[in-house]
Amino acid sequence: MRVLILTILTLIGQLSFAQTDKSKRPSPPDNTKVTTTDGVTIDINYSRPSLKGRKLGVDIVPAGVVWRTGANEATTIEFNKDVLVEGKKLAAGKYGLYSIPGEHETTLMFSKVWNQWGTKYDAKDDALRVSVSNGKSDNSQEQFKINATPEGNISLEWGEYVIPFKVKASN
Repeated sequence: MRVLILTILTLIGQLSFAQTDKSKRPSPPDNTKVTTTDGVTIDINYSRPSLKGRKLGVDIVPAGVVWRTGANEATTIEFNKDVLVEGKKLAAGKYGLYSIPGEHETTLMFSKVWNQWGTKYDAKDDALRVSVSNGKSDNSQEQFKINATPEGNISLEWGEYVIPFKVKASN
């Protein structure tokens, strides 16, 4: 009987650990962190969903609908200084990053509420909204990826789509 109880407890412990190990998720976590040439540290934490044969805008991430800009928990973006995002002021801090993809442009929303599951977006919590033109890539990206450069260029890349935006220090 003791062996059975110990075996059950061991299995429960292993299952609990597996559920908390986020790297084992189908959409694993990732991080992009850069300090720009003008001194802004940008830290982005997100999860990377895969296309898995699905078509963007049709099967997943439909145009005109709020997307969590990643998977799982809300994608977060943090700035150590006040910044300009596409020329618009945004205070230093941590934000949830959401988007509304469109055919030719995407609206990016920086939510004051960031510590939540990614699907719990509410427009009343927006600190900033900006619209940017969509781009295309010659290389299809199977897994969603966020890149950032020391020049403050950030790009959301998935499939053949690239959504670029510019961040710089607010003086």
